[in-house]
Amino acid sequence: MTHGIRADSPTHHTSHVRRDDWRQSASRYALLPLRIFLGVTFIYAGLDKLTDSTFMQADGAGSIGAQMEGVRDISAVPALVDLSLKSPVGFGYAIALGELAVGIGTLIGLYARLAALGGALISLSLWLTVSWNEEPYYYGNDLAYLMAWLPLVLAGAAVWSVDALLAARRRNGP
Repeated sequence: MTHGIRADSPTHHTSHVRRDDWRQSASRYALLPLRIFLGVTFIYAGLDKLTDSTFMQADGAGSIGAQMEGVRDISAVPALVDLSLKSPVGFGYAIALGELAVGIGTLIGLYARLAALGGALISLSLWLTVSWNEEPYYYGNDLAYLMAWLPLVLAGAAVWSVDALLAARRRNGP
């Protein structure tokens, strides 16, 4: 017996089903706050870079070139930094446009797993280059962003997404 209701009674079964439905529904929405946060953050980061004339320069204070020069000798993968230094402005645009695409894809749930993988790769590359030398490691946010992307890589966007809308349309026909 549970709270005066026999385990084999219809009332017990109904409350158990309702609780399971609630848990299933709640779990479908569990990643939505993370999706919104990462989507908005990456859109903002991309737009911030694209509109910052100081950032999109090969050299000078605050430029992408100066930032990459500054981390070259302390990064985990100096060859990756060297690659970015071949065309720092091009690299800056690639990162900014990548962040924008990842943010939009994540926010609206279009190719959500692919967008999340892109976000994870951007975060991984920034962790291995820009924030690798942070001491202690948890001061650098790129590793935390990488870990935040992984559940979205695995689960995708279950609710309020273009992916879910397209999947429902495929199931139900045109």
